[in-house]
Amino acid sequence: MQQPELVERFTGCLVGGAVGDALGASVEFTALSDILARYGPAGICDYDQVYGRRGAITDDTQMTLFTAEAMCRICAARQRGRIMDPTAAVYRSYLRWLHTQAVRSASADYDDALDGWLIRVPGLHSQRAPSTTCMSALRLPHASSAQQPSNNSKGCGGVVRVAPIGLYSDRPFELAARACALTHGHPAGYLAGGAFAQIIAHLVRGTPLAEAVATVRENDGEALGVDVRGAIDAALTAVAMAPPAPETVESLGEGWVAEEALAIAIYCALTARDFADGVRRAVNHSGDSDSTGSMTGNLLGTALGYGAIPSEWLAALELRDEIATVATDLAGACIGLPVDTSRYPPH
Repeated sequence: MQQPELVERFTGCLVGGAVGDALGASVEFTALSDILARYGPAGICDYDQVYGRRGAITDDTQMTLFTAEAMCRICAARQRGRIMDPTAAVYRSYLRWLHTQAVRSASADYDDALDGWLIRVPGLHSQRAPSTTCMSALRLPHASSAQQPSNNSKGCGGVVRVAPIGLYSDRPFELAARACALTHGHPAGYLAGGAFAQIIAHLVRGTPLAEAVATVRENDGEALGVDVRGAIDAALTAVAMAPPAPETVESLGEGWVAEEALAIAIYCALTARDFADGVRRAVNHSGDSDSTGSMTGNLLGTALGYGAIPSEWLAALELRDEIATVATDLAGACIGLPVDTSRYPPH
């Protein structure tokens, strides 16, 4: 794939996810009936004020950026002939995110991890309803894993942050599942992340969205587990049988847990007329609207490219330039361009 197309898909993925996140941020925790009463029969269609501004991102985008940063550091190490353990790289990056939330980890890696460019971006040092599950797991003295979980959570805080692994990794399912298991110990909590990253990996190579979802369902069906496999099947059934409507979205769940967030994102992306239609559908429901909006934005942004995102949403998006920079840096690293080690130290 040529560099311009790769950059288009990478920036579409990360910026698109941030746009969906920002669109849903002001209605997270809000019942559908209240959304419709406040915004009218179409629901919320544009950014609203939250965290003191329009277009504000949440912890979902923050942690996605730190996942992407880890991928850039892995690339930097590889270019210098070194092998960096990818799960350890992601873990250290999440410790940097924890630092931006003014929380210290008991991990022996914590102090050594506090370097690089992203951790110095002032706009990331804001608490945007951070996941207590993520923060509790990362404060521990050791990294959690599927084999040694710190909890039994299958919340969506893992799956929502792993799209960059699908953009970069040659084994996205495995690495994304391990990255989710750093904070979420229930199998559905990390296997949904593996499925999501695998779908992104197909999309970035130009596979149509419906084919990408079907391929993951067919090829990885047994590995998905009952909960995640059932959620994907429910999304595909809804696409085939139910009209695009908030009630159909809500039939798939509220998105607080990983497999429901995955199902809603798949449904909204597959039924979308365009980028805006898909992310609007993904946030107008009684549940975790910013997370489902973010994941739908990741999917549609990767499939359709950066140019498909409405310009008015781009103009108002918080940290748009920084998000695009990380995406462009990762795209360049993936085709072998030198990684700026002042931004992404390879350790």
